[in-house]
This record gives sequence, C-alpha cells and structure tokens, in this order.
Amino acid sequence: MSTEQQGKDGPRGRYLASLSLAALGVVYGDIGTSVLYAMRESFHHTHELLPTRANVLGVLSLVFWALVLVISIKYGIFVLRADNRGEGGILALTSLVTPIGALKRNPRWVLIMLGLFGTALLYGDGMITPVISVLGAVEGLKVATPLLEPYIVPITIAILVGLFAVQSRGTATIGRVFGPVTLVWFVTIAVLGIVNIARDPHVFAAVNPLYGARFFIDNGWRGFLVLGSVFLVVTGGEALYADMGHFGRRPIRMAWYCVVLPALLLNYFGQGALLIHHPEAAENPFFHMMPRWALYPVVVIATMAAVIASQALITGAFSLTMQAVQLGYIPRVQIEHTSARERGQIYIPQVNWAMMIACVVLVLGFRTTTNVAAAYGVAVTTTMVITTLLLFTVERERWRWPLWASLGFSGFFLVVDLAFWGANIVKIPAGGWVPLVIGAAVFTLMSTWKTGRRILADRLGAQTLPIELFLDDVAARPPHRVPGTAVFMYGNPTGTPPALLHSLKHYKVLHQHTIFLSVMTEEVPHAEPGERLQVTELGHGFYRIVLHYGFMEEPDVPEALAAVAVEGLDLSPGRTSYFLGRETLIPSKERGMAPWRERLFALMSRNARPATAFFGLPANRVVELGAQIRL
Repeated sequence: MSTEQQGKDGPRGRYLASLSLAALGVVYGDIGTSVLYAMRESFHHTHELLPTRANVLGVLSLVFWALVLVISIKYGIFVLRADNRGEGGILALTSLVTPIGALKRNPRWVLIMLGLFGTALLYGDGMITPVISVLGAVEGLKVATPLLEPYIVPITIAILVGLFAVQSRGTATIGRVFGPVTLVWFVTIAVLGIVNIARDPHVFAAVNPLYGARFFIDNGWRGFLVLGSVFLVVTGGEALYADMGHFGRRPIRMAWYCVVLPALLLNYFGQGALLIHHPEAAENPFFHMMPRWALYPVVVIATMAAVIASQALITGAFSLTMQAVQLGYIPRVQIEHTSARERGQIYIPQVNWAMMIACVVLVLGFRTTTNVAAAYGVAVTTTMVITTLLLFTVERERWRWPLWASLGFSGFFLVVDLAFWGANIVKIPAGGWVPLVIGAAVFTLMSTWKTGRRILADRLGAQTLPIELFLDDVAARPPHRVPGTAVFMYGNPTGTPPALLHSLKHYKVLHQHTIFLSVMTEEVPHAEPGERLQVTELGHGFYRIVLHYGFMEEPDVPEALAAVAVEGLDLSPGRTSYFLGRETLIPSKERGMAPWRERLFALMSRNARPATAFFGLPANRVVELGAQIRL
C-alpha cells in the first residue's frame, strides 16, 4: 500500500472501496457464516429453551450487544489501534508489549506465555472453523430434502479435501472473487432478514438491553449457558486484528460498519421474527427463512462463503507459522511462495496436510454442526481474554492512559470476555477439550523449541571466543590465506563463529576475505530498508555484517549481501562460500529442561528445514561443520 494511495488518513476513494471489498472475503468470511448456526444452537434442545417471544427477544438482545461491544467497540475501535508497525495478531501484540530482544530472561514471562498460548489456541480454532462453516452450509440440503442427509458428511469431506489439495497452486486467481462472492452472501442474508422482519418489525425492540437482562432473570443458569451459543455470533471477530496488515484499519472498519454489521443484524433479527411466529423452525431457522425454490441456490452461495471463510483461516495459519518461525518459536519449515508478485502468498505443506487430516477427523467424529459447536468457542474465548490482558499493557505503556482509565476499560471488557469464557468452558466434556488439547500440544512444541534454543545458545555462548581475542591471535600468528570470500554464519554478532574455529583447526587456512554474518529478527513486522544491513570492517580482511529482518519477512542472505558496497570486498556468487555450524544435540543430566523435553527438542531439531534452504543459500556453495552439544 503506497503512501500516495493512502494519503494522510489512509486509503480513499476507489482504492478504499476495492480494499474494503477484498477485506470482506478475507476478514469477514468466518463471522459472516455464523448466521448458519448461531441462532439454531441458542435454541437447541440441550438448553431446554423454548422459542417464546420473551426468550427470542432476550437472545436477540444478547446477540446485538455482543456484536456491538465485542466487535464494533473493542476490536473495531480499540484493538485495531494496537498495531505493530501496521501489523496485527496476537503474536504481533505479544512482541509489542514484550520486545524480542528481552525474551531470553524477561520479567514479563507471564505475558509472553499468555501470548504464546493464545497463538497455539488459534491452530485449534483454525482446524474447527472450516469444519463448522462448510458442514453448516451443506446441512441446508437436509432442509431441502431428507433424502440427502446421508450424503452431508461425504460432501463436506470432499469439499474440505479439495480445498486443501489446491493450496499448493496458490490463491491469486480465486482470491480475486473472494470479495464479490462474500458481498453477494452478505446481500443475500440481509435481504432474507428484511423479508422476515417485515412480518414482525417489533423485534427491533430487542436493541433495548433490558430484554437481555430480563432473559437472565427469567432463565437463570440455563440463560447463562445460552451465552456459549450466543458467542458463536462473534467467532471470527479476531480476524479484524489478525488481518490488519493486509488491508489497514480504515478498509476493515468501513467493511464492518457499512456492510457486515448491518447484514448480520438484519439476518439475526429476521431469524428472531421467524421463530416468534414459527417456533418449529428452531431446528434450522436460517434455511427456513426462505421459500423452497431458493434453498438450493442459497446452499450453493453459503457453501462458497464457507469455503472462503475456510481459506482465510488456512492462509492465516500459514502466515502465523511463518511469524512463529521468524520469532524462534518453532523450527524452520518449508515455505513455498505461490506468487511471483505477492510475497505474502505462501504455502507450508506440513501445516496444510496436518490441518486437512485434522478437519477430516473432526467431520467424521462430530458429524453435525451441533456437535462441532460444542467444541467451538472455548479456544476463541480464551484468546479474546488473553488479548484483553495484553491490551491493558498497551494502554498503559504505549497509549499512556491513566491507571483508572485502563482498569475501567479493560476491566469492563474482561468481565464480558470472562462471561463468554465461563459459558463456553462447560462445553469441555462435550468436545470443548479438542481445541484445548490441540492448543496445549502446539504450546508444548513452541515453548520447548524456544527454551531449547535459549539453552543451546547459552551452551554455545559459554564456549564462544570473543571476536577481538580471535583477531588478536590471527594478527599475532597469521595463517595462510587463500583467494575468495568465506561467510561464516552465527547468531551471536560479538562472538567468533564455531564453524570458523573448526575450519581453521582442520584446514589451517583462512580466505582472503572473511565475513562474520548474523541474521537478526526484530520485534517489528518489517525492517526498514535503511536498517536492513550493518557492515563493520574489522581489519586484516575481516568484516562483520548483521542483517535485520522483521518477523513477517523471509530472509534471503545472497540477495541482502548483493547490496553490500565495500571497496575490495568481492561477494560475487562464484567466489563466495558459506560455512554453517550443524549441532548434534545430546540429551544430558545437566541443568536445563526435563529429559522428555530434551528428547523432543532434539527430534524437532533433526527435522527442521536445513539452514541452507531457509536462508536462500546456494546449495553448491555451502559447507557444514558439525559439533556435538550436550543440552
């Protein structure tokens, strides 16, 4: 997004409209398909809640204020302000309040762990969202004719497998229709809502919060549990923040306030009007809103919207994984770029196939959206609670709010989040344990990798020779020099790379030009062009180069080194060799991690993507020197 296009206050005119249209497909597909099942689950027989006029108006009041408070105010106005140089998402928020450079021994480790756990939960949410969205759309066939009911699960699996199978080809072409198709979906649900509201316009009385309060008074504990189903109307709301870097605040807000929010409210109120006059429609109120001739076309549109919502979650999982790799929370993985023009369009095979298998297993295990809904919400509510806690720190330290304002604002929304969380936590025995188990497993992997890398760095650091001492030794006893340039990569820019010491020990020679290269990940999404490269001449043919990347960038070392302009330093590909250290990790009884975590870390390290490919190094110009390290 160029400066000229944005202007002083963000994008304007046609460019703003095109960005807002694109945001409809990517950002709002998930929350837009919630109309398929949210009202139905609120009046599901497990709640023993009859769709009387008082109960319908009470649920509609809760739906209205959930969308207004959680999405329109909390996320739309405030959370979107907490950007990390334009990027959003819980990892970006965590790095904003706990800089990466301080992660080794940060007194805010509680905030770091909260952010990390919230990130892990998003993987569990990302596996359930495609299932409930596509399954909810295909279940409309059952309303059209009961004869198709046995085919709902196979059709859902076929759609999901097909969706994951085409990921390697990229989404550049199909992505162009995401916005228009989703716009058609929102227009459709708005029209369906208006038609049904016309039968009973008095449903708009539910805007009065007293109807929600009366609902709790009349229904007690049962009414509180219904909050777990009402929460389904805001699932997907976290995408407003996570996708901010792709579109910016203004297009996301414009799409929400001008299209998404009105369409959702009209449809929910339309479903309410239908239920007041036809309580028997509670089995699937959305698909009972329309005449029978419209069922099949709406099922097709709903399925397309569900696929788009699923695609957005899959793409988000790829982006989140790349961020986690760059921040050092998971091992290096294979990242393929599916577009020569857009670096943000990536494909990660391991994540793709793992999510596909998980989605198929979930469809076969749950079989209906009612069963999936029992598992849905626990992960999202927990993530929203964590976001509120992290936002409190941003309010105090970044926005300089007074303590009373931060406590009042965050405290209010924390009460709202915890109410939804409490209503969802009772779902754990019925399936809510699924995203928690997935999140706990991912959290264990991420925390083990981060801790293991820190311990490994400490072990290597204890054995590392300072560069100054090495240079003094070379000046006192100069070894034989050979033509060419050698690049020795090491994470510590002040230490001598172990690979260099091993090379000198075995070969007894040094290259004419020797470079100590460190690649650093900063706590910002993208490093400024002027901050990318730091070159220091150390004398006697030695140079120290530090490359800086943001956590949304993929490093390309040869490309970065091509920008080095130092007289006499030849970095041409044919004369430059890269030397890397490869550590063989051996679990030990030394102080560190538990033995099982050391074995897990060693396994993850062995299966990590080679540094040669990750840093974009030419394979035929790389030399790896091994060493055994006891954890």
